[in-house]
This record gives sequence, C-alpha cells and structure tokens, in this order.
Amino acid sequence: MSLNNDTTTHKTLLCGLLGKTLGHSFSPIIHSYLGDYGYRLFEKSEEELGEFLTNGDFHAINVTIPYKKAVIPYLSKMSDEAKRIGSVNTVIRLSDGSLFGDNTDYFGFSCLVRKSKIDIKGKKAIILGNGGASLTVNAVLCDMGAKSVTVISRSGEDNYTNLSRHADAQIIVNTTPVGMYPNNGSAAINLADFSECVAVFDLIYNPARTALMLEADRLSIPNYGGLLMLVAQAKRAAELFTDTKIDDMLIDEITSKLLKDTQNIVLVGMPGSGKSTLSKMLAEKLGREFIDTDEEILKREIASGRRRSIPDIFTEEGESGFRKIESEVIADIAKQSRRVIATGGGAVTQSQNYDALKQNSVIFFIDRPTELLPTDGRPLSQSSGVSALYEARLPLYISFSDIRVKNICSPEETVHEIISKFNSFNF
Repeated sequence: MSLNNDTTTHKTLLCGLLGKTLGHSFSPIIHSYLGDYGYRLFEKSEEELGEFLTNGDFHAINVTIPYKKAVIPYLSKMSDEAKRIGSVNTVIRLSDGSLFGDNTDYFGFSCLVRKSKIDIKGKKAIILGNGGASLTVNAVLCDMGAKSVTVISRSGEDNYTNLSRHADAQIIVNTTPVGMYPNNGSAAINLADFSECVAVFDLIYNPARTALMLEADRLSIPNYGGLLMLVAQAKRAAELFTDTKIDDMLIDEITSKLLKDTQNIVLVGMPGSGKSTLSKMLAEKLGREFIDTDEEILKREIASGRRRSIPDIFTEEGESGFRKIESEVIADIAKQSRRVIATGGGAVTQSQNYDALKQNSVIFFIDRPTELLPTDGRPLSQSSGVSALYEARLPLYISFSDIRVKNICSPEETVHEIISKFNSFNF
C-alpha cells in the first residue's frame, strides 16, 4: 500500500478526521504528537459524504460517528481486518487515487482491554449500540474468548426495553454517544440492574468520566474511558499515514499528557478559605481560564436583568433556591476542559454537583483553620457559626475531593503545592 505522496515529505501530507459533529475532538492534538503531517477536522453531512470521499483534498483520514460503515461503498480495497469486522475508521488514498480502508479501532480497543487487565475469557458481555464501533468491539471480545456477546440496540431483538434478560452480563461496553459532550450527564442504562458486572468500558473520551463511569465508581465496578483507545488507534493510523513504525510506549505517554492538559482544577472549601484568590493565581500560572461559580451566578443575574447579589438571592429564594441556581451554573461550566474553577462553599451540599465536577476535574479541598475564615457577606457563615458549619461540611469536602491542601502558608506557597500535587496525580 502506498499513498499518493511518494516523492513528498510527511509535512505535505493532508490528513484529518471525518465525521458529522467534531467540535469535541481531541484527534488533532493527538496526531500532532505522532507525526509532522497536517491534520484537519472534516465535518460533513450525509449529503456531502460521497463528494468528499470521491473528490476531497486529503491523503488519509480517520473516520468517526456516524460514517464507519457508510464509507465502505467508496473503497476499492479493504484490509482483511476491516472486511471481517465490517467497519472502517481509517481511509488511505492510494497512489492511483483509489481509497483503501482499514480498521485501527480493533488495535485501539484491544489495547484498552489489555491495559485494564480485565480477563474477558468465559464472560458474558453486552455492547450498547450497533454502529461501526460496536462491530469492532464485538470482534475483539469474541477474539478474547468472551462466553457470549450481545448487541443492545434501540430496535433490535435485544433492546433497552428487555435488558432484564441480560441482567447477568459481566462485561458492559458503551459504544453509543449517550453521555458525550455536550450532552453530558446521561447514560443508556442503569448499572444497578447488573449485579454481576465486573467491568465497564465506555468508548466516550469527552468527558473523561461519563455518567456511566461515575455510576460504576459508586458501585465499585472497575471502569475505563475511551481516551486510551482513541490514542492507540491514532498511533496505528499514523503508522499507516506515514508508512513508519511508532513505539507503543507513546500510547501511555500521550494519554497521560492529554488527561493532565484537559482536566479542570476545581477548588472546594469553606467560604473565605482562599479558593478564588488561589484559583486566579493558578489560572495565570498555568495559562488556563479562571471561573468563579459565585461570580458566574452574578453575571447571569445581570444578564437576566434581576441584578441580585448572593445575599439577596438567599433572602428571596432561601438556600434551596440559591443551590438550584448554583447547580445549574456548575453543570454548565464543568462540561468544559482546562479551566480552574473556584466553587462556592456550599457547592458540596448538592450531590449532583459531584458528578458535574468530577467528570472532567481533579478536585482540591482547600482546608483553612476556622479562626482565619471571614464571615462578612457570607449568609450561612453568619447564621450557623463558622466552626459548626465547618464540622458539618467537612465530611462532604473530603468525599468530594481527590486531594486535601492546607491553606496556612502564603498564597504563592499554597499554589505551588497545588500545582505539584496536580502534576503528580495518577490520572
């Protein structure tokens, strides 16, 4: 197999990702670590697909939802793997102008399962979704010796209305876009219905932890997102793009770097514990966007024309009304990546905020001695007493957070400690 760039350097290669909605994609940055070729996003509708594949200006492309099966009629040749699976996620334009299709997702999902150390052999598996990725996952699970593999679709014989017949599933793999950015927070199934489940794989990589994965956490079920699979399949695709061998060690290195680069840093803690000050300093040092949830609430008040202060909201709507507004703000801002987010002191009192924050974040509890905490302009600190409020919320701050940091030094020293612990965090 040869590209139509036999006499050119890799820098002149035009590669990219073909799909319908690609604003969430991490692929360009992944490929920037893998080679010196150009890599673009090609968002195409179903109506544009044929023209793009036939006459599009590209040397090689990856293919994602919903075109992994739709591209097949436009290919003159396919790898044995792609033929066997019936799904293509990598297309190469050959020297004669025709298209060759391959499936690097097989390598990617295989890497993810091997990395998880979950033994598939002899286990019952279900796959959520019947698209191109589902075909690949099915092939991998069968090749790894699964006892049975059942595909769950919306209208097939095995569907979401009769899932109870598969309540004994031990391996669950989500290949649907349910829960993917920007529609975070949804899951196709309730994991509590699967008492024998020993592992969950979700091919979604944005957010890093989907609602399905967070439920698995609560049930103490090992779970794995799709980022490593994405990187692994990209590594294999890059080898095809450039006709070179790339060390598998890069898969873990790139995955870890992406997680560190994209995760939010969230600060929780008592009112007046220094969250806003520290967050501003962190954002400046790390070149990230700073968001203060209280400030965001005030901005939305201004935009709505009400212009209420936070004490005003407490007076008019009570704590429950304020918490509802706060949770809506957190749900919106925590979908994004690479932010430093300072939360209000009571954000931890609403359980739904944990999932919203945890999906894309490392959460720090900023712990400051109560005698150093101010009360001015802080309704609950004034009414409940700082020490009593601290004791009531301490278990929540601990349960929400990944890392606890004492804020008893200078802001500069505390910021240095947060950055150090973030950099050494096991992503």
